[in-house]
Amino acid sequence: MYPPLGLRWKLKLQENTERAKAFNPPLFIDDVLYFGSTDGNFYALDVATGYMKWIFKEPSGAINSVPFADEDTIYFGANDGNVYAVDMETGDEKWRFNTGRTVQSLVLRYGDHVIFTSDTGATYFLTPDGEQEFSLPNPVWSHHTFQVYDGVVYWAPKGRNFGAYDIEKREFLWLYNVDVPYALWYSFPAVDETTVYFASNFFKGMESELNFYAMDRKTGRKLWQVSDEMDIGRKVPPNRYTRFLDHVDLLDYMAPAIYKDLVIYTAGDTKVRAFYKDDGDEAWEREFTYPTSSAPTIAGNRVYIGVQGSRVMTESGELSDPPRLVCLSATDGSILWEMDVDGAILSAPIISGNQMMFGTDQNYFYVLEEVL
Repeated sequence: MYPPLGLRWKLKLQENTERAKAFNPPLFIDDVLYFGSTDGNFYALDVATGYMKWIFKEPSGAINSVPFADEDTIYFGANDGNVYAVDMETGDEKWRFNTGRTVQSLVLRYGDHVIFTSDTGATYFLTPDGEQEFSLPNPVWSHHTFQVYDGVVYWAPKGRNFGAYDIEKREFLWLYNVDVPYALWYSFPAVDETTVYFASNFFKGMESELNFYAMDRKTGRKLWQVSDEMDIGRKVPPNRYTRFLDHVDLLDYMAPAIYKDLVIYTAGDTKVRAFYKDDGDEAWEREFTYPTSSAPTIAGNRVYIGVQGSRVMTESGELSDPPRLVCLSATDGSILWEMDVDGAILSAPIISGNQMMFGTDQNYFYVLEEVL
């Protein structure tokens, strides 16, 4: 996808005066967008027309999970403690499974397993019909998620450890102590054939330390680690913990994106960081006046991110510095194009063909397209 991009349409999802804190990565299948909302509904939106195909209204709590779809079923979790399986075509419920705790993670169908994590509870493995196979205690902080590659789950199951778990053998292949007192956050991992990449965020007093890791995915040997302080700039209140809480409902917060020999991160501060995959050396760094608001999305040799703006209104009723969608060069971090948007972009933009989709903290949903 190449800029400039033009607005196809935007939709106000909720008439809500409160700023939204999350719009987690939706699914886009056959011109239909599937996503959950803080209003407790799960939506199927026809992107071509902007009309709703169906709305699933059964959950009694907000939906803040990353959904997954197989051939005919959508799987997602909700804050009412349930994981739901819903017919993709009709929106009818197929089954639900109750955990007793909020479910704010990826809900993944992998082979004959449905896998998800409940907050401070357990990581569950269900059959495709919603029957529990087994679970693993997961005494970590809330809003926790994972990745699966070649039959192995990569995630932080025991607080100060990051590990790899073989699903069929039902055993840990390795656990690595991340050497921090208490990490409040572990990112979605990115995994390739040899390496798993992830990030963590923890606090020393009111200071926030960011750590970026590369691990041998088969042995758990640490290949490199880069540490840095969170830099929130001078345009926002100097409270890093508050900035962290602004992002904690975003399940792809600090999630890495891989481009050729680089791994690229945003961390909710003013910097976009690119490291070389083999040794962790800095490839490039791009700094903004305001903190970033979304994880990066790679399209070709370009990186798309959201950047926050000012929350101060001018006399004319407009923001003095509006939030932006920014396109960077993946090779050197230079700014190629940018566009003002109505609200800070939440989670990495979704790209399909010549269209881009994202939600903002002002409860707007955007569909952009290439301008030929």
